[in-house]
Amino acid sequence: MRTPTRSRYRHFAPFALISSAALLLTACGSGSDAASGTTANAAAAKADQIPTTDVVSAIPKDAAAAKLLPPGTTSLTVAVAVGGTPPGTTYLSDGKTLNGQDVDFADAVAKVLGITLKTEQAGFEAILPALDSGKYDFGASNFGVTDERRKSIDFVTYINDGQGFATRSDSKLAKVTDLKQLCGLNVATGAGTTFEATLEENKKVCTDAGEKAYSVQTYSESGAIWSSLQQGRSDVVMSTINGLRYAVAQQTGVKFLNEFHRLDVGFAFKKNTKLAPAFQAAVNKLIADGTYAKILKKWGTSGSAIATSRISPPELKN
Repeated sequence: MRTPTRSRYRHFAPFALISSAALLLTACGSGSDAASGTTANAAAAKADQIPTTDVVSAIPKDAAAAKLLPPGTTSLTVAVAVGGTPPGTTYLSDGKTLNGQDVDFADAVAKVLGITLKTEQAGFEAILPALDSGKYDFGASNFGVTDERRKSIDFVTYINDGQGFATRSDSKLAKVTDLKQLCGLNVATGAGTTFEATLEENKKVCTDAGEKAYSVQTYSESGAIWSSLQQGRSDVVMSTINGLRYAVAQQTGVKFLNEFHRLDVGFAFKKNTKLAPAFQAAVNKLIADGTYAKILKKWGTSGSAIATSRISPPELKN
C-alpha cells in the first residue's frame, strides 16, 4: 500500500459519516483474526439490511445440464472473497452465513447441477492463483473477464458489471471519461482487481501529458476504501459499478460518478476446465426459467443482465 500524497482537493471539508457497515469493515483487514472479521461483517450486514429473500432453495435439478459434468462429480469447492459491500459477499447477522449476489448464483448453479458446494473464504487477490493448484474448483467473486486473465483462467459468464468511479459529494469531478482527469489525485481501489491493473497500466497518461501521476492506493476490504475517502486520504474510489451504486445509496456525502468500462463477469476456473460446459448450461437454464431475473431483482442489479452465458468470451472493449 502506498503512502498517500497530498491531494489537490485537500480543501474538501469532512463529509458525513459513512455507514456503520463500511466503518466496521475497516477493522477486518487481512491481518485481522477470524473472530473479529466475522463480528464486523455480521454487524455490517445487519446495519445495511442486506436482502435475504430466498430465491435459490426451490430450484430443481436439470438432468441435461447435470449430464455435462465430469463423471462422478458430486461436490465442488468454491472460493469467495468476503468483506465487500452488497451485492458483494458479506456475512448475515449470525456471523456465519454468507450472503450476496455471487453466493446466490453459485448456489443456484449447484442446485441446477444437483451437486453440493463447500464454500471457502479467501482474499480476492489469492483466489485466481490458487485455481491451477486445485485448491479450489472455482471462484465466485465478481471476477471480470479480461484478455489478460483469459491466458490462464477459464470463465463462465453470469452477469455484466464493470468499472466505475465515486467520490465525495463536494468534489468538482462530475464524470471520469479519461484517466488524465485523475492526475495528481489519490485513487483508492481493491487489491488484485481489474481496477488496480487498469490504473497501474495507465499511469503514463499523466506523465506523458506533463502532469503528476495519480497515486493508486490498494485495500483488501471495501470498508477501508470508503474510510480512506472519508478521512481525506483518497480523492476517488474505483470499483464495481454495482458495488458503487449500492454503497452510494447507503450513505450520505458521496456520489456515483459514472460507468467507465463494462466487463463481463464470470465464475473462474483453471485453464481447460471440464466444468465449464455444465456451468454454462446451468446459467442458461436459470435465465430461461426466470430464476436469473429473480436473483438480479433481489440485488437491484437487473441492469447487469446478460442474454446468454458464454465461456471465456473476449474482453469487452468499450
